[in-house]
Amino acid sequence: MTLPDHATLLARVGPARARWGGRVRPAREPVGPGEESVWDYPRPPLVRRGDERLRVVLDGAVIAATDRPIWVCETAGAPVPYFAPADVAATLVANANLSLCEWKGVAVGHDLLLPGGGRVRDAAWTYPDPLDDLGCGFAALAGHFAFYPAKFACFVGDERARPQPGGFYGGWVTERIKGPIKGGPGTGHW
Repeated sequence: MTLPDHATLLARVGPARARWGGRVRPAREPVGPGEESVWDYPRPPLVRRGDERLRVVLDGAVIAATDRPIWVCETAGAPVPYFAPADVAATLVANANLSLCEWKGVAVGHDLLLPGGGRVRDAAWTYPDPLDDLGCGFAALAGHFAFYPAKFACFVGDERARPQPGGFYGGWVTERIKGPIKGGPGTGHW
């Protein structure tokens, strides 16, 4: 699979970046101590290192675990943690699913191979060569994997994360994250 070069990507994502400004924002949920609003996350997204214990579990087997995630926090979206390849204890294989983020570039979907020969389709994704033309830190994501909490039991500490609404985004929703969060019907313009 050949990915487009960065110059080609930047020419393609420029209009999407320009359309973001001036959007109408919905009424925010109240934020209490120890909580954060997805509406306080920036655009372009923030990349931050974490020290929380994260686990991705399928049928009792730990697929991935880390205490050094890289979080991507973007306006209106639930935070997405990325796991270093060394923190993934399962076999992931690239599939033909590609998606384009106007900030991070091309993401490549991955299937999880199961011991009995089955697979979980589109279980995770990675940015093999992320854009970082704005100096936001996206280069740190190269080769790291993000997992869909709709397909696994995903934990932040002992709390099970819920999937971001809508099925497209892979954000991990916990009790400390307040929205409303994009992804569901009527949120496409967020």
